[in-house]
Amino acid sequence: MPQYLFHFAQVHNDFRIPELDSISELYGFSYKLAENSGGHGNDPGRPFMVLELADEAQARLLARRCILVKAVYEYYAQGTTYEQLHAANQLPEAREKWSKYIEDTSFKFIITAYNHTIPQRRQRAVIENFSYMGFLGKIDMKNPEILLTCFEEYDDERRATPRARHEGDGEFRQVYFGKLLEEGSARPLVGVFDVKKRKFYGNTSMEAEVSLLMANQTLASPGKLMYDPFMGTGSMAYPVAHFGSLVFGSDIDGRQMRGKQGMQSEPGVIRAAKQYNVDHRILDLATFDITNHPWRTGGIFDAIITDPPYGVRAGAKRLGRKRELSERQKELCKLHRENPRPDDAPYIPPTKPYELSHLVEDLVLFARYILKPNGRLVFFLPTITDEYEEVDIYTMLCEGMEVIANSLQDFGGWGRRLITIKKTTDKEYGPPAFEQRAETNGEPKHIPAHKDFREKYFQGFKKDRSRSRSGTPEVVLDTPKSS
Repeated sequence: MPQYLFHFAQVHNDFRIPELDSISELYGFSYKLAENSGGHGNDPGRPFMVLELADEAQARLLARRCILVKAVYEYYAQGTTYEQLHAANQLPEAREKWSKYIEDTSFKFIITAYNHTIPQRRQRAVIENFSYMGFLGKIDMKNPEILLTCFEEYDDERRATPRARHEGDGEFRQVYFGKLLEEGSARPLVGVFDVKKRKFYGNTSMEAEVSLLMANQTLASPGKLMYDPFMGTGSMAYPVAHFGSLVFGSDIDGRQMRGKQGMQSEPGVIRAAKQYNVDHRILDLATFDITNHPWRTGGIFDAIITDPPYGVRAGAKRLGRKRELSERQKELCKLHRENPRPDDAPYIPPTKPYELSHLVEDLVLFARYILKPNGRLVFFLPTITDEYEEVDIYTMLCEGMEVIANSLQDFGGWGRRLITIKKTTDKEYGPPAFEQRAETNGEPKHIPAHKDFREKYFQGFKKDRSRSRSGTPEVVLDTPKSS
């Protein structure tokens, strides 16, 4: 199969493969990681990958939609030294690719590097060493017909210590050579959806780059119907709508969607959507708790995309009372309902805390009910880095739901995982009973690392080696120091 060199942005490396998988599925093709990857096995931590695709059109589709792709090149050769690269570039399969441009094609040649600055004099020397290619066309530095690029990749460890500008020049790990096919046109969307430039946002608004990655995981495209049950300020809705999907949003607190302007004015989510010219794709906004939702029919949405509240900036809540009413209080409520006063303020239903591990279990059950077959649930799950176990994710699953991607955004002591779960069944399920919890048949239930995350975050993470969770030290709360 034809091979293509992909140049990636060095951010969110763990999200790279899931994004490639999702976008290739969206457009109905598959790819393969090339074996000739310089001994690093297409390591997601490095900026270059060689992929095998059926044709150039597929490579261009990935460049136009993948947020992490900076550019795609027709792959010619690579090596740990220039001698290896030139030898590979003169093999028949490589020569066949570039020889068709020899006669009358204008070109430009670039020598560049990752994590290094190459001296101008050596750039000229490297270019002259490609003279065997014998290009007869015009050298055009402004508008060439083809752009030939040579990439030198240097170790990331070089960043850790101060060094002279050109120190270690030529001591690269790998060098790649190819012809530019297309620059990544999706990556500039990070600037377009920058939260700082948005007309309406809050302290829990998701950063633009991550919300775009989430949108790609949903396979957002024209004709699809998406839902955000924790809408907030709408950060996930805008990129999904930009890719052509219709969006419905809800939240237990309507003020998050409306903003400070009040109920009589246009909601803040709609004002921000107009900024991106996608307001016509926001179907509606509603205020309700998903554990008391109004959906009477399942199998409606193609995907759920959401960032559930986990308590760091806003605590998760659901309808209900923290304490049961006394008989006297119940009697007073009954009298008030029967004899309402005309000057009464609008009733605001009481809420109670919603423990994160219960929330995500309920979210998966709800997704199984409301999603179409093959629909996706895409959400973030915070977790404690040292205590995370793979089984933590599977404790929230139910029949008919399967994890297809799990990517970590690491913040040190804790991180958040972008989880993608697919509905793999076409069986119809009734509305879930959120109060019911799975029985353990007398066996101790596994305690996931994200349980009681809010308390652990604010009071600090500490390992108590006198107790264990599934054979590992348990995370418990630090005792607050007295002043």
